[in-house]
Amino acid sequence: MTKAEIVDKIVQDTGITKAAAEGSLKSIIASITKSLKKGDSVTLVGFGSFVATKRAARQGRNPQTGAAIKIKASKSARFKPGKALKDAIK
Repeated sequence: MTKAEIVDKIVQDTGITKAAAEGSLKSIIASITKSLKKGDSVTLVGFGSFVATKRAARQGRNPQTGAAIKIKASKSARFKPGKALKDAIK
């Protein structure tokens, strides 16, 4: 399902305008992104949690040459589905 399809579904389910639905979705995504950027987690009860994780710097190997390379530390977002979501997709 794409972002445009989600907007269309919101319009169908709620009857609000497409512009309002798109604005709402953008606001939700921006809020989640901002919280994760600060290092906070976002929990949507019944759906799941978004958590910011840190990966330490480490040594890796170039698969073509076998040479050792340095991999920088990075941040990543993870999603942990909630019980209700897990049960719904069984």
